[in-house]
Amino acid sequence: MTTSKQVLLLYKQLLSKAYKFDNYNFREYTKRKVHDTFKANKGVTNAEEVSKLYNEGINQLALLTRQTTISQLYTFDKLVVEPLKKHHHA
Repeated sequence: MTTSKQVLLLYKQLLSKAYKFDNYNFREYTKRKVHDTFKANKGVTNAEEVSKLYNEGINQLALLTRQTTISQLYTFDKLVVEPLKKHHHA
């Protein structure tokens, strides 16, 4: 049986992977998709359905892991909408 703690941990892991995309558009799309999917399914209480959705989430986490690894191999120019990292002088 899948617990709410497991679901919350999966949500956090998926968002963490989403933040690893170097490309702004991929990153924002993935964050929104994760959030929207969990929000749409928050009312599911049937244990079998929760387990099915959880397993789909685990598969998505594996997919995101592969995709973020690949995305980090390629560099993209920053878009205008992206904040630039500030350099701190020590």
